[in-house]
Amino acid sequence: MPRQSPTLARALENPCAIIRSLGVLSDSWSFLIVREAFLGAGTFAQFRDQLGIASDVLSTRLSALVEHGVLQKSPYREPGQRTRDAYQLTPAGEELKVVMVAMQQWGEAHVPQMQGPRVLPLTVETGERVRAALVDPPGRIVPDTDVAFIRTDAAEAAPL
Repeated sequence: MPRQSPTLARALENPCAIIRSLGVLSDSWSFLIVREAFLGAGTFAQFRDQLGIASDVLSTRLSALVEHGVLQKSPYREPGQRTRDAYQLTPAGEELKVVMVAMQQWGEAHVPQMQGPRVLPLTVETGERVRAALVDPPGRIVPDTDVAFIRTDAAEAAPL
């Protein structure tokens, strides 16, 4: 298991779930690796080739995503080759789908490109595009203007 930096250790102990999440998904490469996993990448070579990422950076990010339960390793072996690790999303990793859809929505709305999206979130059954939404406990969609972040007593007691 790789040794955690003091900064990461502090982030993971923070009472703020956003800070803890950023401790795990700390940079753009982590999000792009997750995106590629959603697109079917599973081997080191597939991630490296799709992202054009340096091998040492990819190795570090994959190890961190495994350590924090976003990906899991499973051995595989191609004929005539040594055994290697494949990477699969865990249930926690699969739950990042809503985060990725929300990030894509925001990017399309606020940082648009002329050529349109290269990746689309579609339903498996109908092929229709999906959106991320804020949903209340009974399941109703709530407009973002009707949602506020409120500090709790616990938040006031803990530093960022």
